[in-house]
Amino acid sequence: MRGYEEIHVDERLRELAGQLHGPARLKADLLTEARHALEDAVEAYREGGLPVAEAERRAVADFGSPAQLAPGYQAELAAGALRGLALRALAVAAVLMVGGDLTWRGASWSDGPRPPEAYLLLSASVNGIWAVVAGLALVGLLLNLLAARYATPRLPRLARAVGFGLTGGLAVGAGAGVALFGWSVHLWDAALTWPPMIIGAVLVSAAWFALARAARYWLLSARGLRVAG
Repeated sequence: MRGYEEIHVDERLRELAGQLHGPARLKADLLTEARHALEDAVEAYREGGLPVAEAERRAVADFGSPAQLAPGYQAELAAGALRGLALRALAVAAVLMVGGDLTWRGASWSDGPRPPEAYLLLSASVNGIWAVVAGLALVGLLLNLLAARYATPRLPRLARAVGFGLTGGLAVGAGAGVALFGWSVHLWDAALTWPPMIIGAVLVSAAWFALARAARYWLLSARGLRVAG
């Protein structure tokens, strides 16, 4: 009898899982909570005297169809994905703004001729881009917090807009950062063998991998939210 119960619960959860998109760990947690809710409902019906099959049928019916459930679950996935992206973006932006100049201190070329004005403008622009990214990340975190407390559709929409802006800012920051690094190497060949520069490049590459993964989850969850809605 237990096997029959699990088949129906699993089928409903598989249907729901097929309509959800976002961070794998958060998705698994949400589905685990859904399973526990279904199993508790089945147990309650059984304690009321219903046969196992009927108890499960009613529990699954009360739980709702995937079409009814997906928007709410997908909204949680989108909020979690934005939170993860914003936290990572904020951390990376803070480190780059504070530590970016440290990679050049003490370098043999730091006291040499002044770089071209265009190079200095690009360098300042990179810092400005990361400041904007940090600001968007903070706004995204705040909107996520407010949306969890106040049931209004406007806040999630604003959070999604900030999420897209944050993703765009990261893309622009990546392009500007690569351009600045390439230009630096072109101006100073010794930059390729300067230890702080090498360490910084490795750390930044790892940070960008984490950011790209978080941005992908966010875009998937945002797309899933439009489909579910």
